[in-house]
Amino acid sequence: MSRRSWALALPGLGWLVLFFLIPLGLIVAFSVMPRGPYGGVEPGFTLEAYRQFFVPVYLRTLGRTGALALACTVACLLLGLPIAWAIARSGRWKTPLLVLVVLPLWTSFLVRTFAVIFLLRDTGLINQWLLAAGIIREPITLLYTPGAVLAGLVYGFLPFMVLPIYASLEKLDPALLEAAEALGARGASRFRRVVLPLAMPGIVAGSLLVFVPALGSFLTPDLLGGAKQLMIGNLIQNQFASARNWPFGSAASLVTLVLVLAAVVTWLRLRERGTAL
Repeated sequence: MSRRSWALALPGLGWLVLFFLIPLGLIVAFSVMPRGPYGGVEPGFTLEAYRQFFVPVYLRTLGRTGALALACTVACLLLGLPIAWAIARSGRWKTPLLVLVVLPLWTSFLVRTFAVIFLLRDTGLINQWLLAAGIIREPITLLYTPGAVLAGLVYGFLPFMVLPIYASLEKLDPALLEAAEALGARGASRFRRVVLPLAMPGIVAGSLLVFVPALGSFLTPDLLGGAKQLMIGNLIQNQFASARNWPFGSAASLVTLVLVLAAVVTWLRLRERGTAL
């Protein structure tokens, strides 16, 4: 790289070093240091935090978190793909529909989560509608359940699935669909053989943009799931805040980070191998 290239890249590199590499190095160091008697860490070396993490109760929390993040990704994909396809084929309505997709992102994530609470609580709109329609005789428990956490995650991260898929589908040449129809392919077959492969880059990007933040989310499970739906993000946040067990929180963060990176790299390699075949 030339000096001009390095000069252009220097601000971005400095940002990454300052706000990513240095904090990550601190987390690595804290994870192998003994816990201080009043919180924090003290000089020394130990792997006790990692041994403490690999016990059944925390592994179940990690597994539950992964399953919920995967369910959120699948739900966002099932909802986002038709939405992105409809927007890409909406003609002059593309811009207003895209604004509707992006509009929730202009509001605080906390405010949107409280909006979900108002919908799902016992006196919320959903229970009131069901009671008014005579479907139920008394309010049903919707809040503080796994379904409530999943609904909050899907509502929060759905735009991150729609936008990348739309970016892929918007470039689709309509002549390809016309050619497929001329060759006898019906609607479902055209979508499966033409639209879906061309949308795959957006699907992969959207899935990563949804899965990774859903895995580390702690605000939505805390507000919508209560104490019953502990996820790995809540566990890590509690260790740094209330429990003041920095080594254990650091070890849990690093284990989660390594597992996520391994899953993402494996997924991308399998996709590249399938594309090559």
